Amino acid sequence: MGNGLSEQPSSFLSNIPFFQSFHIAILGLDSAGKTTVLYRLQFNEFVNTVPTKGFNAEKVKLSLGGHRSGTFHFWDVGGQEKLRPLWKSYTRCTDGIIFVVDSVDAERMEEAKTELHKIAKTYENAGVPLLVVANKQDLRHSLGLAEIEKLLALKELGPGTPWHLQPACAIIGDGLREGMERLHDMVLKRRKVQRQQSQRRKR
Repeated sequence: MGNGLSEQPSSFLSNIPFFQSFHIAILGLDSAGKTTVLYRLQFNEFVNTVPTKGFNAEKVKLSLGGHRSGTFHFWDVGGQEKLRPLWKSYTRCTDGIIFVVDSVDAERMEEAKTELHKIAKTYENAGVPLLVVANKQDLRHSLGLAEIEKLLALKELGPGTPWHLQPACAIIGDGLREGMERLHDMVLKRRKVQRQQSQRRKR
C-alpha cells in the first residue's frame, strides 16, 4: 500500500550494482517497536529491549531477493517527546526513513501522524522515501492498514514523498523483509532521478 511512486521496481533495477550502501533513520513514538525492528533485521531473532534514551546505530547487510543485497546503516532514535527535536539531526542526508507505529495504540495515532508529517515535510527531507511499518499486526485489536493509512493521512504527504505502508510483527519478523525491499526500491528510484537531474544540470 503506497502512493504510486513505490510500486513494483522498473526494469532498471536489474542493472544496478549488486552491492549498495544506505543510510536509514528509524523513527516513531516511544514503545512503537523501533529497536525491536532494528535487532530483528540485524540478528533475525527477537532481542528483548529497553526504551532507547538516545540512539542505537547498527550496520546491517541484508539480502533482498533477486540476487540483490545492501548494507544499511541504521540509526534508531528514541521516540520520547523530549528526544523528537533531535530526529532532524539523524535524517539529514538520509537515504530513507522507517517510521514505526503501534497498530494497537489507536489513541496515539494522531500524535504519530503529527510527528510523521513534521519530519517528512521538512525541507531537508523533501523526496526522501518513507517506509511506514504498521507493527504489532499479530495482536487481536490491531487496526487494519486502510484505517492506519487514513489516521496517518499518508495521502496528504503529497506526490513528492514516495511511501509504502507495510504490515508487520517485529517480534517474529513478519513483513520486515518485504518492507525493506520496497524501501530499497524507492531509494534506488530516487537515486536514479537525482543522477539524471545532475547530468542535465551539467549540460
